[in-house]
Amino acid sequence: MAALHPGVAVVADLQVCLDDPAVTAVVVATHAPSHFEITEAALRAGKDVFVEKPLCLSGRQAAALCALAESGDRILMVGHLLLYHPAIERLKRLIDDGELGEVLYIYAQRVNLGVVRREENAWWSLAPHDISVANYLLGASPEAVSATGSSYLQPSRGIEDVVFATLHYPGGRMAHIHVSWLDPHKTRKLTVVGDRKMAVFDDTSADQKLAVFDKGVEPPATLTYEEGVRIRTGDILIPALKMAEPLRRECLAFLDAVRTRNAPIADGESGLHVVRALEGGSASLAQQGMRIELPKGR
Repeated sequence: MAALHPGVAVVADLQVCLDDPAVTAVVVATHAPSHFEITEAALRAGKDVFVEKPLCLSGRQAAALCALAESGDRILMVGHLLLYHPAIERLKRLIDDGELGEVLYIYAQRVNLGVVRREENAWWSLAPHDISVANYLLGASPEAVSATGSSYLQPSRGIEDVVFATLHYPGGRMAHIHVSWLDPHKTRKLTVVGDRKMAVFDDTSADQKLAVFDKGVEPPATLTYEEGVRIRTGDILIPALKMAEPLRRECLAFLDAVRTRNAPIADGESGLHVVRALEGGSASLAQQGMRIELPKGR
């Protein structure tokens, strides 16, 4: 790293950075099991922290980090990259403006052939992206989660290669998530179904990242829903997006939060709710899909 970036100081001991008053902010991009220890140390040293997803590996630890950041008036941001994707930003605006009507449910697929992890399952590796987006679009955290999955490639290690999970939100809304690294397709797609319109975010599409479908179901003028429904099909709109690299936008958002002291979209609280959903999903996997109620508040 020193050879690649000769103008940047390189040290072998984190404490050197934490003791340096010139270092005001820290990015934690290490393996997930070390996130809590490093982030806690940085916050206690008075640094603002941007930590890659997941924030940590337990809801208890995540709540402790949020409380620590709040008590020290520090910025705590989590690497929920897709929240800074221009297509997700536009989709959020469409939902908030009522363009889709009331959002009924969301479903997401994040599948590919590889990369197979040995330290974490597909749920912890891939699902944080889609959980964070579902929470953001719905403006809420899930109340419960149920998940099923299987270990095919490393059965002796109990590492699930494929997971199907359902998150239950207030008002009867739900999000279904399918993650796998054992699949013939490379799919990164999220569908939002509203009672007026529907939208699809396809991150693998080169030129149609977001599509809005003027489709829905409504009762005929002379019938109730119990007596019959009418399918409505209208135009498909491909919104013009000003594309920008989400990772760059995410990093700039952290710098802006450090300067302005305003909490970023992907703040510590958002990281807490994602970790709780992941933790609940793991408990459900271990109990063959049992519905797990998630904690409320901090």
